[in-house]
Amino acid sequence: MKKEFRVSGLRCPSCERLVEEALGELDGVDLVKASHAEGVVEVDYDPEMISPAAIGALIEEQGFKVLL
Repeated sequence: MKKEFRVSGLRCPSCERLVEEALGELDGVDLVKASHAEGVVEVDYDPEMISPAAIGALIEEQGFKVLL
């Protein structure tokens, strides 16, 4: 399943890497693409292994804000 998270605080390529690396370590996450220019994080994941809420929580643990 694919989900796009709107995220504030992504300001540079280093921010993108931080989010991509953190999410990439989660079981059930297959692919992560963060874009500071668009303010989005796209995640391909297995919904039987991880929820969108857990993904959003980890984005916020990295210091960013997930927008609803």
